[in-house]
Amino acid sequence: MSSPTFWDQKEKAQLVVADLSACRSVLTPFDDLQTRVEDFVAISQLIDEEDSSADLITEAEATWPKLARALAGLEVMSFLGGKFDKGNAILTLHPGSGGTESCDWANMLLRMYLRWTERKGYESKIIDLQPGDVAGIKSATIVVSGVFAYGYLRPERGVHRLVRISPFDSNNRRHTSFAAVEVYPEIADDVEVAIDEKELRVDTFRSGGAGGQHVNTTDSAIRITHIPSGIVVSCQNERSQHQNRATAMRILRSKLYEKEVADLEQQKIDETGPQEENAWGSQIRSYVLHPYQMVKDLRTSCETSDTSGVLDGKLDPFIEAYLKTKDRDAR
Repeated sequence: MSSPTFWDQKEKAQLVVADLSACRSVLTPFDDLQTRVEDFVAISQLIDEEDSSADLITEAEATWPKLARALAGLEVMSFLGGKFDKGNAILTLHPGSGGTESCDWANMLLRMYLRWTERKGYESKIIDLQPGDVAGIKSATIVVSGVFAYGYLRPERGVHRLVRISPFDSNNRRHTSFAAVEVYPEIADDVEVAIDEKELRVDTFRSGGAGGQHVNTTDSAIRITHIPSGIVVSCQNERSQHQNRATAMRILRSKLYEKEVADLEQQKIDETGPQEENAWGSQIRSYVLHPYQMVKDLRTSCETSDTSGVLDGKLDPFIEAYLKTKDRDAR
């Protein structure tokens, strides 16, 4: 980075800066924690020597819980060693069957992930949002940018189930709704993904919702269908059709890459027999708001009665429990 020609190739330079940021996000907490551990050991030794220092004992008792939380956080970060874990994430939400009820549930999940993003200090950008006919959303796609965004979000992939008294039912009956969450890594340009332009169908349409001066008056939104796989991506929140197409192609590359990886994994399972349950697209978590308050992850049995906190973005206990379980299973 100290080279005078470092910024001559802007895109390459930005990748290097991102790599540096990823390294610092691990090394800085590690170095800080190492210093804190050394200080704690020093206090412990002083307590052993003096044998009656109430102030030192009080300080040690107050320090240890904070130190334990920091150690646990660093341990979780050590599980994020996947090829794309340190990069950005593309998150897509789709309501299940159930009409307005499921559309509203998908919208609640969208808010939950946006709040989680804020809590982590990440940036989020909604690039496609299809509103429901009455309430909620038919689909939404957001890009979450930040170090380890994909690593932390990939445990959220799957079907999420909600049980509540429906606000859309005049008889106040209990309803069960489902919504699917898909998570893909944002693939860098240096990763090869073969896309034949002849296999793409590109449709333009008028953007909906708030936008710039011309966003709702021209056919600037883009929908791209990859005919062989049936994958459909769309983008409508950029300023021009060209920008929408570029963003949609970036998402298509990520989805095609993820599909290729999933196909290879399935091929291994077919050849060697199933080794573990394939969690793709399966129900992973239940959110019960009636007749009691409970959010439970069905893969790890991690649960909490703080349903409002979870829906406000407090997802880290579920994410950390999943990462620890997967690491234990791998070992």
